[in-house]
Amino acid sequence: MENKQTKHAFSLPLRDEEDTEALGRLLAPLLSETGSDGRRGGRIHLRGELGAGKTSFARALLRAVGVTGRIRSPSYALLESYNVSSLYCYHLDFYRFQNPKEWLDAGFREMLDSESIILIEWPEQAQGLLPPPDLELIFEYPGQQSGQETPAGRLAHLSAYSTKGTLWLTTLAPALQTFVPRDRVADA
Repeated sequence: MENKQTKHAFSLPLRDEEDTEALGRLLAPLLSETGSDGRRGGRIHLRGELGAGKTSFARALLRAVGVTGRIRSPSYALLESYNVSSLYCYHLDFYRFQNPKEWLDAGFREMLDSESIILIEWPEQAQGLLPPPDLELIFEYPGQQSGQETPAGRLAHLSAYSTKGTLWLTTLAPALQTFVPRDRVADA
């Protein structure tokens, strides 16, 4: 089901967890406002190794859209849901799935088509059975792929797979230019 053809992408260096959280806060208003399609929300897939920043990003985004109280990691429960001013937010974690069809058996399919904010950590565990995201974020440590010693910080790769995701990245681009020095933002 997942036929991903990127329309817009770029990479952004993140010095630390504060930068990761700031990225979540920047994106949050775009998901909580009604878009050009007349709907709020959207689907974001979060990829990266354990500790790369997926949950930190998700917590910051959820807090910025208005979630109050404790924001739990869905690692054991698979799903944490929140309601903010009639906007539902679903934070899912598929890390523990052994079979890609487990997400179907869990009954999550219906929520993926709703007017909600959907954040999915470890979407690769569904092995292509998910619909494509509006936006995918891959958090990695530089040098991870090349086997080099890992320097401080992370690299976030943002890729849009829908008109909505492309609009988000296009809208964010000017803010990201001031988010970090210009020479630290690389177009992909």
